[in-house]
Amino acid sequence: MKRRDFVKQSLPAAVTLPALINGFSVKAYTGASPIVQALLGAPPTDTDKVLVLIQLNGGNDGLNMVIPVEFYGNYYNARKNIAIPQNKVLTLNGTTKTALHPGMVGMQTLFNEGKLSIVQSVGIPAPSFSHFRATDIWMSASDPEEVLNSGWAGRYLGTQFPNYPNGYPNTQVPDPLAIQIGAIPSLALQGPVMNMAMNIFDPNSFYDFLDGVQDTVPDTPWGKELKYIRLIAGQTEQYSNVIRAAAAKVTSQGSYPGNNYLAQQLKIVARLVKGGLKTRVYMVTTGGFDTHSDQVNSLDTTIGSHNNLLAGLSNAIKSFMDDLEGLGVADRVIGLTFSEFGRRIKSNGSLGTDHGSAAPMFVFGKNVRPGIVGNSPFIPASVSVNDNIPFQYDFRSIYASLLQQWFCVNATDLETIMLRNFQQIPLAVNAACGTTGLDDIIRGAGEELITNYPNPFVESTSITFRTKGGHTLVQVMDGLGRVVKTLTDKVYTPGVYTLSFNSYGLPTGVYYARFQNGAIQQVRSMLKTR
Repeated sequence: MKRRDFVKQSLPAAVTLPALINGFSVKAYTGASPIVQALLGAPPTDTDKVLVLIQLNGGNDGLNMVIPVEFYGNYYNARKNIAIPQNKVLTLNGTTKTALHPGMVGMQTLFNEGKLSIVQSVGIPAPSFSHFRATDIWMSASDPEEVLNSGWAGRYLGTQFPNYPNGYPNTQVPDPLAIQIGAIPSLALQGPVMNMAMNIFDPNSFYDFLDGVQDTVPDTPWGKELKYIRLIAGQTEQYSNVIRAAAAKVTSQGSYPGNNYLAQQLKIVARLVKGGLKTRVYMVTTGGFDTHSDQVNSLDTTIGSHNNLLAGLSNAIKSFMDDLEGLGVADRVIGLTFSEFGRRIKSNGSLGTDHGSAAPMFVFGKNVRPGIVGNSPFIPASVSVNDNIPFQYDFRSIYASLLQQWFCVNATDLETIMLRNFQQIPLAVNAACGTTGLDDIIRGAGEELITNYPNPFVESTSITFRTKGGHTLVQVMDGLGRVVKTLTDKVYTPGVYTLSFNSYGLPTGVYYARFQNGAIQQVRSMLKTR
């Protein structure tokens, strides 16, 4: 193959080169030089805020991570062989309804210090139990039935930095837009044209990169082509240079746990944030959460593989937060954990859990709105192997809320990024964004905003809801967590309204009525009988 054909066929307009410097990725651009091109489009919204995305790969068991103590009896009956003993859970200030897994002492401390928000039962309207498809949905923020080739964070960066990569880096935007550590390029960071992130495939290679260590080029025809690509890439190493410069500014950091892959990734993030990079989005990954078997120790359910995973997550985040505080940049960072799905309510016979639907998410940082968002997931007294946690919050509401409240994305751009409007949830505090009207989520804590009669019902039941006015959504979900019917989705004047739900053709079992009114939501269980 001729060299020009190799480059043309193997490299897109902007390409990640994982072998350029011992696993550290840089962008090499072909076509017009980005150094001399002027930045096209409007300047991006100025912000020094950072969002750190932590992917828990495999599908995390949210019920053993955030334990619904108020329904402990039903929780225990559903998973006796893996349930955490009630006297071992970690209590949280201000609530007796919710607790954490005993391995998450660091997250307990952050919650009690007002630096953690726990969002209950986050999911999608029609859950997929395939790792690959579910991950694509979470990364792209698509509807379950559609396939998108761009990611939600990539679309955000695309609105802020139009025409990327043409014209970048430049004097106004010299830093990488996003950085991903420890995984292949993610769909979440895929923009309109290309992936918006630089990639560090191995945290250890980051330090070789700083020292200028390069991989050896093999003495083969392909090795010669690789050497040629490196020569081209060397002409566009601006991002590499600014990363080196930022890292060089930080000579001392806080302590992180050893043998903790996630902690090593977060340590790099803290260093680069302190070093002054204006990179807005970092993404890190930790795996092993597909706990079909041996999730716990058969003699002590507080230890085992899931405990190791949760303790590792908790210790890494706590060390990261302490480091940010010590470095004086804690005000700039908010982090978010997510997994492609949760696990089933009922455990299996192998001391594990199978693929499920909704699960809690952690939003952490000095400027989060702390506390518990939503209600403890309802667990029926009798649970089958197919029963799932119904979602209270659409996962895209979490993304949309952080984009608006942390990055000050305006309503027009937000709809472009998220493809339609989603419920706002109070998660972040950024005075520059001027977000108001979100504190009404506390309304409904003791109120019954949605009811149905009769319950149980045979074929039809009347669902009554009370809205404060504005956009109101009422959906019915089945036991698998799927939306089977949308009863209303429109703007109302304040008042009490009643709708009829006819379940003709649907099997008997537990159903859920989900009410959403602005930042308020409630989920009510309903039972269909013969």
